[in-house]
Amino acid sequence: MRSRKKNPPELLSGPVAVQSERTMRAVVVRSFAPLRMALEEASVPDPGATEIRIRVRACGVSFVDALTARGEYQVTPDLPYVPGSECAGIIDAIGPDVTGFRVGDAVCALAWGGPFAEYLCVDQDAVALLPPGVAWAEAAVLRVAYTTAWHALKDRGALAAGERLLVLGAAGSVGQAAIELGKILGATVIAAVRGEAKRAAALAAGADTVIDISGCGLREAWEQAGLSPVDVVLDPVGGDVSDAAFRLLGWGGRHLVVGFAGGAIPAIKANIALLKGASLVGVNVGRFNKIAPVQAAANLAKIMSLYAAGEIRPRVGACFTMEAYQEALDLASGGKAIGRIALMMDAKD
Repeated sequence: MRSRKKNPPELLSGPVAVQSERTMRAVVVRSFAPLRMALEEASVPDPGATEIRIRVRACGVSFVDALTARGEYQVTPDLPYVPGSECAGIIDAIGPDVTGFRVGDAVCALAWGGPFAEYLCVDQDAVALLPPGVAWAEAAVLRVAYTTAWHALKDRGALAAGERLLVLGAAGSVGQAAIELGKILGATVIAAVRGEAKRAAALAAGADTVIDISGCGLREAWEQAGLSPVDVVLDPVGGDVSDAAFRLLGWGGRHLVVGFAGGAIPAIKANIALLKGASLVGVNVGRFNKIAPVQAAANLAKIMSLYAAGEIRPRVGACFTMEAYQEALDLASGGKAIGRIALMMDAKD
């Protein structure tokens, strides 16, 4: 469950200095306009009664993280702000009321702000144990993409075996997760991408058919491939491609609105929904986690079991050192990343 940190680190002034036992490095945003973001020294936070302190080994870097760090996301955090939304690492300390976890456990966690730091305190409900032997970068990019895709396909889209699924933005982290999970749910998966590298990534993830829409629109590429209507569209992209995808739904189809990575919020014609008996369905996994924590926990357990069994494998498109955080954010927001980007706290990892 996504939770706001109760004990943010006390941020110290000045550039990075030699670390003591009680300090850490953290990427800190101090203003949005003009943007002031830097790698700084901060005090290591102490966990509250139900909190866990994690020594962060890697964190995911997403399009939303980049927007939030610039103050351009639909939810603006309080300043100063440490970016990030998911991470993986080792439990360093626990509060007195924490149960089910021990110091030394390898875990992954969700946090609304905080993961771009060497230590992080989060409530125990936001933490999950990792199977043994996982790569830190993989573990750090697992939860957001896969729980979002699972909630979208299973809870919101009611995707059933034998149905046809169109995945937009299929080379991105949510798109890659949706391909894998769509196949696990028994669907025929069609992936829409731009460029040969992204086409190869969608095929590697298990898509049955991949169409490259970089040289033409989605509708034209669809017709050239001779494809028939689909039952579900998973859409993290937005823009003109959303309207075209909505028109490709068959009777009773469901168009799942996950995000607007393309930068534009689409205007979809209501008469198309009427003619097709189709549904436009919002997917807000962060809100879902808060409103339905029991179901959210069950979804996470399912994802972790699939990961432990080797049935899903997060795609890490690039890894950056902590010092190169700006390059990581730029790649995440530039539309060229394949899979999820990881920020590594220790260059040796």
